[in-house]
Amino acid sequence: MAVNLKRIGIFVKDMKKALAFYRMLGLAIPESADEENHVEVEHNGLRLAVATRESAQVVYGSWEEPSGYRIELAFQCDSREAVDELYRQLTEQGHIGHRGPFDGFWGERYAIVQDPDGNLISLAA
Repeated sequence: MAVNLKRIGIFVKDMKKALAFYRMLGLAIPESADEENHVEVEHNGLRLAVATRESAQVVYGSWEEPSGYRIELAFQCDSREAVDELYRQLTEQGHIGHRGPFDGFWGERYAIVQDPDGNLISLAA
């Protein structure tokens, strides 16, 4: 039996705000998707699904507000300077910075920002 990872999915409170955030990270998502309950986008061979919390209720039968760190979505930037610049742009747009740019002991330039739903999104180079 072959099993393959199909997609990574996240549930969001406000689709329009969430999609605007992920567009800033380079995902090509049409503006018309802002009013949808479920959106999928492929980027560099990965598929990301963004769905409303109402969709979660349909799929899982309920919705409980999550807490704690559950997953990491990491976005690769072209350079160390690009990490700093993207972090600056995101926080200037009102997104909450969780950890400003730093040089990780593992050799990457790293920063962490919250998406509109509080998920921690890593920026790396």
